[in-house]
Amino acid sequence: MKQFVFVMFIVSLFVICPSYSKAINMPCSMILNPIDKELKNAKGVALVYKVQLRPPSSARTNISILGVHLPEPSSYGEYDSYEGFAFISKEISWRFRLYPSPEIDSPTWAGRFDEITAEMDNVEIQVRLSNSKTDKLGPSILKNKIKYCK
Repeated sequence: MKQFVFVMFIVSLFVICPSYSKAINMPCSMILNPIDKELKNAKGVALVYKVQLRPPSSARTNISILGVHLPEPSSYGEYDSYEGFAFISKEISWRFRLYPSPEIDSPTWAGRFDEITAEMDNVEIQVRLSNSKTDKLGPSILKNKIKYCK
């Protein structure tokens, strides 16, 4: 009888307190922090959520990025813009252009990508330098991992 009670106790623990999934709860947002600690004012934010753009097709995941107080891209060499870049290591990546606002000094860079069908586990989101003429992607300026998405 004691064994039965013990087994029932263990089973009820798994039912009452199930293990949590590694998947993120959406919608969520995360702060994108600068790689170079000298860029004290540079910050970004990424919003990750499901969008239903073309019913009856299934919902897709959207990543929207906003970056502020980023250095002039040309200060890093042959770059003229920024791109959002998200990836699952050794699996898949997505890149999309960020567009500057019309502010003269230190424009805000923003953009989005709506077509992600992959599960959003182990994703890193970055703001990277880009050369729009050669399509060359440069180093990361801001980044964070999806596990910090709240």
